[in-house]
Amino acid sequence: MSDLLKFLRPGLQMKRWFLVLLGGMVLVSLGLGYVVTLVYRTAVAPEWVGVATLQFLPLLVRAGLFLIVGGVLCAIGLRRMYSSLAGILPPYSNQSLLERIYEYRRRQGGPRIVCVGGGTGMPTVLRGLKHRSANITAIVTVGDDGGSSGRLRREHGILPPGDFRNNIVALAEVEPLMARLFQYRFGEGSPLGGHSFGNLFVLAMTGVTGSFEHALRETSRVLAVQGVILPSTPQNVEICAEFTDNSEVCGESRIPEMGKPISRIRLKPDHPSAQPEAVRAILEADLVVLGPGSLYTSVIPNLLVEGIAKALLQSDALKVYVCNVATQPGETDGYDVEAHVDALVRHMPGQLNPLDVVITTLHPRDSTSDPEVTLVKTTSTDRDTSYPHIVVADVVRDDHPLRHDPDKLAVVLMRVLKNAEQRTSRSSNGTLPATT
Repeated sequence: MSDLLKFLRPGLQMKRWFLVLLGGMVLVSLGLGYVVTLVYRTAVAPEWVGVATLQFLPLLVRAGLFLIVGGVLCAIGLRRMYSSLAGILPPYSNQSLLERIYEYRRRQGGPRIVCVGGGTGMPTVLRGLKHRSANITAIVTVGDDGGSSGRLRREHGILPPGDFRNNIVALAEVEPLMARLFQYRFGEGSPLGGHSFGNLFVLAMTGVTGSFEHALRETSRVLAVQGVILPSTPQNVEICAEFTDNSEVCGESRIPEMGKPISRIRLKPDHPSAQPEAVRAILEADLVVLGPGSLYTSVIPNLLVEGIAKALLQSDALKVYVCNVATQPGETDGYDVEAHVDALVRHMPGQLNPLDVVITTLHPRDSTSDPEVTLVKTTSTDRDTSYPHIVVADVVRDDHPLRHDPDKLAVVLMRVLKNAEQRTSRSSNGTLPATT
């Protein structure tokens, strides 16, 4: 009975085809009835035909028996077919077949979302949003030069695979064991020491397919990724930082080690080309999410790709920046929310503000007792109307208040998008003035 009620839920896109099937069965039954009638009128049927069709019973009794028996057989057949199809579900899934179909249909109809960033913050956003929409594009920075990614980049000339691997796992629909396998890191003391299996998999797939982007697509297909993962630029770039004392250093991993206030970030070589699919995704998006993640080495480098920055300014999507929970030593020491936003705007073409909303953390009183950790807070409410709207919300994990919670963050992002769509709808109807 519970499965029947689930079948009646809107959004499955199955009931219409069930009705078509039922209509076809009725027409076939009518056709058979006409054939039987014709046979009885034009030929002498064997005696067993009369027994098989219950001709010895009154007409109404015959019709009732056929309807009841036929209905029972249809129910048994559908039930057994449903059980057989349910057997294809992965063993780690605790959903029924109808629940899986409903979730699939709901996500297919979800908003077009683009996430821009890199590092460890981006997978957190993706893990939460993938349950709300299947139309997700992750645009990832390519400046990583440390650890396994840096070694593979230098030795094999590919884009650094680490951030892509993390985002592939975040969007994948695979068994937990497969996700753990992709994140497995070989121990030191061997030629593979420090490398993760996923990085080596992407490297091997690059060799098989002939290009890094094709390798990402095929890896995503193998792991049943719900979305698309793209580099912001197909070029091999290096991140360089200019500090307030006019010194400079190049290399993503070296920038935080300098421990100096950063005045500006640039890419080397200058003016790298944007990945065309990434630009198109931003222009067609309903929601663009920047961050969370390292401000100067994960988020801003994407904005230094001119095509990506211009697409952000031109897109009609709601553009949201998710601010970090705490400052990052060597990058954002002493920064509040406003300083993060100002740094983003400072690196945009013409220093134009692309953001509509900034989400920052509602910090619990006991968030941290570590004196070396500085929480990021908003300090100003006196802003003009061109400044993005700041949303303060509980978006951190209950067991680790210095980390974003994927589900909490996704709920806030979807609520912000829904509110923006409602304001736009009312504004277009003339019932509410257009406001930011």
